[in-house]
Amino acid sequence: MPAILAVLLTAMITDNFVVSKFMGICPFLGVSKKLDSAVGMGAAVIFVMICSTLATYPFYHFVLVPLGLDYLYNIGFILIIAIFVQLVEIILKKISPSLHKLLGVYLPLITTNCAVLGVCILNVDNGLSFGHSLINALGAGLGFLMALVVFSGVRGRIENNDIPEAFKGVPSTLVAAAILVLGFMGFSGMI
Repeated sequence: MPAILAVLLTAMITDNFVVSKFMGICPFLGVSKKLDSAVGMGAAVIFVMICSTLATYPFYHFVLVPLGLDYLYNIGFILIIAIFVQLVEIILKKISPSLHKLLGVYLPLITTNCAVLGVCILNVDNGLSFGHSLINALGAGLGFLMALVVFSGVRGRIENNDIPEAFKGVPSTLVAAAILVLGFMGFSGMI
């Protein structure tokens, strides 16, 4: 149990894909303006990360490696991720058209989100077992959600305050993101 908890907390906090590995920055900056869209994107990424790990781990170990095609894992992983992103898009369009519209172009971009692909590749590269891979994917998705929600709150505070005209928009967003990253870096080495 301590090993599972360590994998989960490490993926969420100290090895957070957004603020530590700088993967998935496009949706982090693009969807974090409103809390609703941040939570929706975070939930979609969690779903895709877990489902992709469920599919890519056996695909790599039981199909690619036995056939000697393990060098093709990037292409295979991207195709598997694309399938799950399309599934999420179809489900969101049916269940919550407003959230689907709110996420806009960022929803199909999960397919090329390097955080999702990064989880699948790092699970294989780090030699994690199937169970640890799933926990790592869950932790990475929860960390992605946490970063989006926290940054959404920060951006909401920035927009509601009087700041100099030169810092409005992108400059204040990037400064706030840098401060958030520094806050997460304080946890490095703890887990």
